[in-house]
Amino acid sequence: MNERVLVADDDSNITDVCRRYLEREGYLVITAKDGVEALELWRSQTPSLIVLDLMMPHKNGWEVCSEIRQTEDVPIIMLTARGEEQDRLMGLTMGADDYLTKPFSPRELVLRVRAILRRMRVVQASPVTAAEHTIKYEGLTIDVAKRTVEISGQAIDLTVTEFEMLYLLASHPGQVFSRTQILSKIWDFSYEGDTTTVTVHIRRLREKIEQTPSDPKYIKTVWGIGYKFAGDGI
Repeated sequence: MNERVLVADDDSNITDVCRRYLEREGYLVITAKDGVEALELWRSQTPSLIVLDLMMPHKNGWEVCSEIRQTEDVPIIMLTARGEEQDRLMGLTMGADDYLTKPFSPRELVLRVRAILRRMRVVQASPVTAAEHTIKYEGLTIDVAKRTVEISGQAIDLTVTEFEMLYLLASHPGQVFSRTQILSKIWDFSYEGDTTTVTVHIRRLREKIEQTPSDPKYIKTVWGIGYKFAGDGI
């Protein structure tokens, strides 16, 4: 497998347990005890995925995530305190792909890491036909092979998860997807009814691609159900 996972947490018990479980699955694991060390390892070791605690010394998880997102879309799983919904929302808003609340099951962490990295491998390995190479709709261009997005010719930076959500909706214009369906297709496993992460990712995506996010042109809300892409069939 040889995929490298960076686990950043100031609690050595957590990093030790995460290391054992992830290495058992074949991942290469590096650990950091604070935000500064996490950024140093991210730059020098180029991990395939980062598990990032929010409350760390020197630089907290929000600061680390924000700095990484300025240049890279490496998947990030945030670790937050139980019940701190605002922390989870802020982490997702700043670009985290997923989150776990403490205390968490290390087996669940492995599940989520595996799901995200498997999705990335599938996307990278999937052949793209000429017809599927680009998706265009009224100023929006999605280059599937290059995994790039442009609005009126201007490049838009999306995270891995944001791109996958946009591609899912845009490749099925007019089809309504519930939040649960999006979780299943993008995250690849059940969230036990918690669809907050979908709502936040849709909001972030709209802020990046919509001229007026409160009155979206591309990603429409179907009240009480979910979302659809404003293409054929509407």
